[in-house]
Order: sequence, then structure tokens, then C-alpha cells
Amino acid sequence: MSKIEVDAIDKQSGSTLTLGGSGTAVTLGAGATQTGFGRTGTVNWQTGSIKTGTFTAANGEGYFVNTTSGAVTGNLPASPTAGDIVAFSDYAGNAGTNKITIGRNGSNIEGVARDAEISNNRDAVTLIFVDSTQGWVPINDNESAAVAPTFICASVSGACNTLSTAPDCANTKIATFTGPGNFTVNSISCTPTNNIVSYLVVAGGGGGSGYNSGGAGGAGGLREVVSPSAPYTASPLDGYPSAPNRITVTAATFPIAVGGGGAGGPTTSHGSEGTNSSFSTIIGAGGGGGGPQDGPGRNGGSGGGGGGGGGPGNSAGGSGNTPPVSPPQGNNGGANVRQSTPAEGGGGGGAGAVGGPGGGPNPAPSRPSQVGGTGGAGLTINITGSGVARSGGGGGGGFGTIAPGGTGGGGAGGNSGSQPGSAGTVNTGGGGGGGRCGTGGAGGSGIVIIRYKFQ
Repeated sequence: MSKIEVDAIDKQSGSTLTLGGSGTAVTLGAGATQTGFGRTGTVNWQTGSIKTGTFTAANGEGYFVNTTSGAVTGNLPASPTAGDIVAFSDYAGNAGTNKITIGRNGSNIEGVARDAEISNNRDAVTLIFVDSTQGWVPINDNESAAVAPTFICASVSGACNTLSTAPDCANTKIATFTGPGNFTVNSISCTPTNNIVSYLVVAGGGGGSGYNSGGAGGAGGLREVVSPSAPYTASPLDGYPSAPNRITVTAATFPIAVGGGGAGGPTTSHGSEGTNSSFSTIIGAGGGGGGPQDGPGRNGGSGGGGGGGGGPGNSAGGSGNTPPVSPPQGNNGGANVRQSTPAEGGGGGGAGAVGGPGGGPNPAPSRPSQVGGTGGAGLTINITGSGVARSGGGGGGGFGTIAPGGTGGGGAGGNSGSQPGSAGTVNTGGGGGGGRCGTGGAGGSGIVIIRYKFQ
């Protein structure tokens, strides 16, 4: 074999330099490197080093990753330049059980600051670094069209708050908040519609009054959206068609507020309003407090019932859907219709119906004159996979037959002596019942539930 040693080879004329002849292979010697030729879109597979633990990839190399003993993370090169190329392959066909995480190592993947993953058995992917905007982009894979996570990954915090799989859909998670906490989205989907979540926001119910057949508390405001990506049977208050009601999550922490029920009023005052609940831009307003003798009910998510009394005239129920939203978050409280003496407390409004009037023959001539108004009905919500009634108004205080609270946690009214009103049910936003001549019932606390697709 002859040997030629030179410092440079250049063309004699023309624009083409030819190395070797037809059918001749041109190779680099062992240990030699090349620059300026560019890559062919392939990698050098590291068959002598199967990866079973965390590692960092190098430009131009492909890796077989064995997840038989557990999940493995392969980090992309730090500070890459345009044209860098790496590849990953599931060595033993276990990625469906123990996934391979592709750590972004400070760069975007497909234009988003998140890690990617291989979670299908025998999947493999090759990625090229394009620029700082798109970062690493897959150019081929042997199973799916993309390796980035396609669903939301989230967690919850706060005492008694939970995250569970929906009983009606194994691909859906339910985050339930019965107290304050955080809904933290760790990564989002690369499909925008999968980042629109379903939610239920229920505020605390208002307290009933106890003053001389007191008015009942109104239910806490109820806000609902059913996302197509995490569906269930909606109530009439589903606000999805209205864009302002939709929540499209990002990789961020969302504080959650859960409103407490308003205190029941003593024998001389209104019941207290419930406290607001919130998730992102969605706020459910606390229920209005029940009115005392000769006093109107207060406004809120649903209005409190008007108070009883001994004189002629009306004590109006409080206005629901205050402040106003669309669809409405609640209904008005019932008035005290004083066509008899003494007259009785009106029922609190519910998410599904207005509160009933207290006393007098209205709305039916046969209505007993000394019975408190029935609480307005709440609504059955299926976000947890089974129907649960929430946001019922409290029943007004009076004589005779007990005025029931509305379905959905409304407390019953007191009906004799100095009997107090019953409290609204916790975590339903039910209004408290009005007392006969004792303390009104406290409103029930609210709840926030988020439903989203995670796989």
C-alpha cells in the first residue's frame, strides 16, 4: 500500500473535487474526525452501551434504553447548536410499563418548554435541534407521530384535597377541593383542546335569619363548564359555549379558594352571606343571607328569603345571580307575602329554582298561611362520575309544617317555639334554614372540582 502525506488537497480546475473512483469506498482512519461534511440525518447507535439509568445524550449518537427495571431518563445535550441530532429506542419493549423520559435539558421540544417521553413498547425517535424557538423536533419515529406528552399532568395540594381517577372514565382525573389549596399543572398537552378542563365551582351558602320566622339563606353560586376533552352529562348551567367561561390551563399553579357558609343570624339580624369560591378567572358568589322580621333577603349567588313579621306588606327576597354572569349562577330568594298575620320567612333561592314565598295563600289558594317558603331546588352535577345535587336554598322559618330546604343541601326551616333553622350541608353550597324565633341555620360550605384528561 502506498502512502501520500500532504497538508491539503484542492481541485486543479472547475468546481468539483472528486475523492476515489466509481465503486471505491472513502473511509476515515480509526480515531480520525471530520468537519464540514455535515450529517446525513443518521446517528451512530451505541450498541455497546445499553442505558439502564439516567444519562445525557451526545450529538450524533443513538441510544438503546432498557426500562425492564424501571423508568429511565435520557437528557438531551446541553447548549445544542442547529443540526445536532440524537435518537432513542426502547431496547426491551417495556416503555409501555416503564416509560423513557426525554429531558429537555433547558431547550424546547416541539416549541414548548417541557420534557417528552416514549411510552409505547418498541417505540423509537430521532430528534434534530432546529433553533431556540422550536428546539428539538422529531423527524421520524417507528410508532406514533410525536413523542411529546399529549395530555395534562397535574397535582393538588391542601389538606383534605384529593386527586383520583374518574370512576366513569379511566383516562380522566378528578381534582376535588373541599378547602383552599393549589391545582398545579406540571405539563400540558401538545393538543390545545386537551388543555381545556371541565370544572365545578360552588360558593358557600348564605345563613338563615332567626328573627320572628326568619328568611332562609340563598345557595352559593354554581358555575360549571363541561369540556369536550373531559366530558360528562352537563347541567343546564354548562357555560362551555361561552369562551370567557372556558379555562385553558397552562403549565402553572392555580390557587383554589373554597367558600365557607355564612353564619346563621341571631334573633335580631340577617343571616350572613356565604363566601366566594374561585378557580382561575371563575368566581362563584356566596349565597345571600336570609332576612329578619320585616327585612328583605340579601343578594348573592342565589338570594336569601325575605323575613317574616306581623304587619301587612312584603319583605322581598334577595336577588340571585349577583354579580351577574352567563349562564346565571343562581336564582332569587322567596318574598314574605304578608296576606296573613303573622307571616313567615321566604325560602332561599337555589341554583335550579327560585325560593318559595313565605306565608299567605300565594302561589296556591290552599297554601297554609303560617308556613315558611320552600327552598329553591339545586342542580344535579355529574362531574365526579355520579350525580350529586348541590346549591339548594334553605327553607323559611314558620309555624306548622316544616319548610324543607331545596334539594342540593338546603337546610330546613324552624317551625315552632324558638326552634333554630337547620344548617346547609357541607360542600354543597346549600343555604341555611330560617329559624322560627331562634338562630338561623348556617350555610353549607362550597366546593371546587376540576376534571381533565390525563392519558
